[in-house]
Amino acid sequence: MAGVLSFYLQPMRLELERPLAFFDLETTGVKVGKDRIVQIAVVRLMPDGSRQEYQSLVNPGMPIPPESTAIHGITDMDVAMAPRLKDIASEVLGELAGCDLAGFNVLRFDVPMLAEELLRVGHHWDHASLRVVDVQRIYHKMEPRDLSAALRFYCGREHAGAHNALADVQATADVLLAQMQRYAQLPASVEGLGELSGDRDRTPDAAGKLMFDDSGRVCLGFGKYRGWTLENIGRNDPGYMQWLLTKAELPASTLAIMRATLADLEA
Repeated sequence: MAGVLSFYLQPMRLELERPLAFFDLETTGVKVGKDRIVQIAVVRLMPDGSRQEYQSLVNPGMPIPPESTAIHGITDMDVAMAPRLKDIASEVLGELAGCDLAGFNVLRFDVPMLAEELLRVGHHWDHASLRVVDVQRIYHKMEPRDLSAALRFYCGREHAGAHNALADVQATADVLLAQMQRYAQLPASVEGLGELSGDRDRTPDAAGKLMFDDSGRVCLGFGKYRGWTLENIGRNDPGYMQWLLTKAELPASTLAIMRATLADLEA
């Protein structure tokens, strides 16, 4: 415990001209514009090193999916009597006023999610000029996540043959076996390890130009019709569909899936 306390008692090397607001959202899911906030927490790190905390549960106005509750532990009952975001939006903005921002994966998720949700309840959050410190990105930059780093961490040796294909796959096999030894909670089957790896979350095409919607239909994954099914694009803007198939210079594998999907729809 003394070691932990001494860490916080050391002089703060971080130089702050104004407060740095660390914030985190728990939500019903990860789709900006569709999902809703169920909890928000803010810790303002002040220039003198002190901290000011704020947190509130939020009634999302929709059921919380069980898979989301499994992650953050917040249930429909927990938020039944909590305020709606529109009731505390001014309060939240007040907590962030005059601060720069920080968080973990905050650039990709928390900032766009909060901006979208505030706008939905009538509050424009002007955060464009604020500096944002993403602790996750710093972590990934300072601690390399490549194969050489994994071999060093799990197997205790340097990757002498880095970027030689055979040496790389040998090292990868060694890392997996070392991971299985280190983490007893890892599943022993390839099926379980694949599930943990998110192998069923792949896009329809290898290039990632297409995507599945919630019903499993193939959709465009980019451009002005991102998220539209191929059928809807073809029906509403056949000229654009023709351009995609002939002039957009999409990978051959992507075009093959698009043509096969459209053929199945016409059959």
